[in-house]
Amino acid sequence: MPSHALGALGWSKPWSDDAGGACVEAKKLHDGRVALRQSTDPDGPALVFGTNEMTRFLASVKAGDADFLC
Repeated sequence: MPSHALGALGWSKPWSDDAGGACVEAKKLHDGRVALRQSTDPDGPALVFGTNEMTRFLASVKAGDADFLC
């Protein structure tokens, strides 16, 4: 979905690099879904996840299931 369709307000940067460029921005939507976008492309696409999808994803990351990516 285009990020601009979700509005400009309410985006936060909970994950960013130390170089100040590549940041993932997140926004909790009114219906509970979570949108993610690239901060350097605020008019680009956003990935939108349902509440259950995001809950499972975060639990999996916390459990170490994504450690192989680092």
